[in-house]
Amino acid sequence: MTDLRKRILPTVQKPARYTGGEFNEIKKNLDDVRVRVAFCFPDTYEIGMSNLGMRILYGVMNEMDGVWCERVFAPWGDMEEAMRHNKLPLWALESQDPVKEFDMIAFTVGYEMSYSNILNMLRLAEVPLYAKDRRGLKNIVFAGGVCTFNPEPLAPFVDFFSIGEGEEITQEIIRLYDRAKAEQWSKDAFLLEVSKIQGVYVPSFYRHEYNDDGTLKAIVPLYNAPKKITKRIIENLDAAYWPTKGIVASTEIVHDRANLELFRGCIRGCRFCQAGFSCRPVRKRSPEVLFRQAVETLENSGINEITLSSLSTSDYRGLKELTDAMIPYCEQNRVNLSVPSLRADNFSRELMEKLQTVRKSGLTFAPEAGTQRLRDVINKNLTEEEILTTCINAFSGGWSNVKLYFMLGLPTETDEDVLGIAALVYKIIQAWKEHASNKKRGLRVHVATAYFVPKPHTPFQWEKQITPSEYLRRCKLLKEHFYSKSIEYNYHSPDLSRLEAVFARGDRRLAPVLEEATLNGARLDGWDEYFRYDIWRDAMEKCGLHADFYTTRGYDEEELLPWDIIDVGVTKKFLLRERKQAYGEKVTPDCRHGCAGCGANCMLKEVDCDA
Repeated sequence: MTDLRKRILPTVQKPARYTGGEFNEIKKNLDDVRVRVAFCFPDTYEIGMSNLGMRILYGVMNEMDGVWCERVFAPWGDMEEAMRHNKLPLWALESQDPVKEFDMIAFTVGYEMSYSNILNMLRLAEVPLYAKDRRGLKNIVFAGGVCTFNPEPLAPFVDFFSIGEGEEITQEIIRLYDRAKAEQWSKDAFLLEVSKIQGVYVPSFYRHEYNDDGTLKAIVPLYNAPKKITKRIIENLDAAYWPTKGIVASTEIVHDRANLELFRGCIRGCRFCQAGFSCRPVRKRSPEVLFRQAVETLENSGINEITLSSLSTSDYRGLKELTDAMIPYCEQNRVNLSVPSLRADNFSRELMEKLQTVRKSGLTFAPEAGTQRLRDVINKNLTEEEILTTCINAFSGGWSNVKLYFMLGLPTETDEDVLGIAALVYKIIQAWKEHASNKKRGLRVHVATAYFVPKPHTPFQWEKQITPSEYLRRCKLLKEHFYSKSIEYNYHSPDLSRLEAVFARGDRRLAPVLEEATLNGARLDGWDEYFRYDIWRDAMEKCGLHADFYTTRGYDEEELLPWDIIDVGVTKKFLLRERKQAYGEKVTPDCRHGCAGCGANCMLKEVDCDA
């Protein structure tokens, strides 16, 4: 580390964000390295180090011979200011070398509000923003993650995208790059070859044409590029790489615990949920493999908390077998076991009592809507009786803290649906009064409402987003009907969710907006301390665009969508059918009750819908 950096570190918050040197970090001899990868997470250290996908791919790349993958995170504002003042380029943690010295620069993109950080990190690294301005094989920029299921707003900045799950495709990409570098290919030759790997999207190989009304007219493939990019999946999770020797953060991070990934995909089909559709089909790990991974991870790290994670943890059929093995181990070793992402329709008293022996935490559920009609519209497959029965079981078992998550602005929502949230909350309060076994602490009900954002590859991808003023009116209406002191109510900023919708459903014409906004100070937009909607509004106005085009306008069912080139396995025909079911207030049973024909199982050699 340079003397200059050493002098700067004592002047900034959390200097451990920038030093590296953590337990289990991977360092290699540069004489043995042929390909260097700067693996960038476009947010702060404490967010990135909590990201499971980053931990997996860090290990996957570093297991490759001749490849050294190092971590890079977005600096906090005070460090960025110091870096700019002292002309210090962005560096990687393991070697402390500048990012501009690396062969490949990889970004994982899980949240639309991190887009400004990607551009800001490239600027701080002194790497040209636009792909067309980066010559040769040095500083090849590629990106993956759930947001790349619509890669278009970032398309001009990224050389290529890795679509889908990264364990296998990342190795294929780097092996090809290794060969290209050794044989001194041109950048164009490398991009042409990498585009032949299933799941790789090279945006410069496609021309977008627009109608007079601004809608997309055509996506024209060039250089024999494929008409559709099919995402990659890992079929056998038991055999997939898992980071049992993960890096132990040297400062506090958001999720300072070990993780076990039970399965990928979701059987439920909630019509607003991008992950539920884009991550299909369901694939699971066996309880035996999970227990082994848990023990190895905990013993290699010294961490005293472990989380069982998935999109819907209680849908995992091996949960009883796994918790039967995990709980005695956790009790013996004083490890907290956390089981989030539970559903009110299958969260049993038996499971709650098991978890209580390790730690009694609050209950968290996401009914999403306050009335049965609207829950049927969104295909939540959850009844009021199931919600109340779960709460009664919890209250009688000693629980007194409940978190409830809802959305406002869902398709077909009325004021009656909004007030249905308040009615449901009061029924939960009444259930506590009648059934609680422990009333000394009193009841706390935390209610949070999010502003509905229509996402690509869902049945609601065509929907209108309600205006920010209408969203705030519904928040006010709901708040006025919360009279109990037991209720704590929070709601999301409408400006943030509006911008999220712009980039979620946006096209590559938004690239100049991104450039303009970041030039004027947009960064760390996921943090209240830094988010400024006025910067984005002014940037869109200067670039001749308006947020309404991507939000309140809605999209026609016959319209060509920017993300139509990406195939996530779920057919558009199925999504349209689900949209029709929504407006008919009809539910589609989950995958265990029969295949609904979404198309995702066609991606598997052997079909298994059952988690």
